Amino acid sequence: MADPLAEVVTLLQPNAPHAKAVVGAGAWAVRRSNLEEPFYCVLLEGACRLEVDAHAAVELREGDFALVTAAYGVTMTSLEPPPPGAATIPSELAPGRFRVGRADGPVDLRMLAGNCCFGSPDAALLVSLLPQVVHVRDERRLASLVQLVGDETRAQRPAREVVLARLLEVLLIEALRSTAGTAASPSLVRGLTDVRLAPAIRAIHAHPAQAWTVAALAGEAALSRSAFFERFSRSVGVAPMEYLLAWRMAIARNLLRRGGWSVAGIAEHVGYASASTFSVAFSRHAGISPMRYARAQRERSEAPDATTVPAGSAVPA
Repeated sequence: MADPLAEVVTLLQPNAPHAKAVVGAGAWAVRRSNLEEPFYCVLLEGACRLEVDAHAAVELREGDFALVTAAYGVTMTSLEPPPPGAATIPSELAPGRFRVGRADGPVDLRMLAGNCCFGSPDAALLVSLLPQVVHVRDERRLASLVQLVGDETRAQRPAREVVLARLLEVLLIEALRSTAGTAASPSLVRGLTDVRLAPAIRAIHAHPAQAWTVAALAGEAALSRSAFFERFSRSVGVAPMEYLLAWRMAIARNLLRRGGWSVAGIAEHVGYASASTFSVAFSRHAGISPMRYARAQRERSEAPDATTVPAGSAVPA
């Protein structure tokens, strides 16, 4: 059976180049408006408030995990923040360790926070299928995983980057699947928690080449066509055929990057009757032809200064 969430996270190619331990005391406020990479934090002790642009503020308590999957302005404050406009500059205590708020005395907050990167050049497309903000409460497994990420980030052990990539992939899947039953923003995750929609989403991922229609997918969900369309659009955030197109294009881009596939072969694999029909759809979606896209990706991978691409802002599928 297809596992859509695992497939999306695997294609994202996550890694964690930045993580830091933070302690706090008293009133403080830290805002980052130039956040270009996904942000996560886990509260190890105490409490604070997290505000993300266009989202309601969230109170984080001990054991909570938060993940901001795309680029947004992020503000973190003590529960009783300083006066409006006041900003706190974190003090570096040691490499990877910072303090906010009162400079001395006992601390009332401990957390691990950091940024992650998505190695896929199509991260923006894939991130658009995920919740914009994930907040998980009372999940000790997540706290343990993030602690391991922090340990690996600060240490210089052999195979460090490989371990980080695997840990973060597990962390993301754990965080995202832990949103079941919560008020997650419209996304793939929210759709998968709906017992009617989940079979239709899994069917798309299991058989992307099938000639799906809204009526056929509604049959998988045991809903009428109109009820399925409205429920899918509300929960996932895009219409069923838009989601199908986004997933087909994500598969196609991945195959073009990997090489070894002809355009005709990819077209058949993702459900197009001919290479020309696929090329038109791909060019309209990606703004570039399949052949030019493949060539650009080869040149990028061969460049000596090729680097991991941040996720960037989520875009509609």
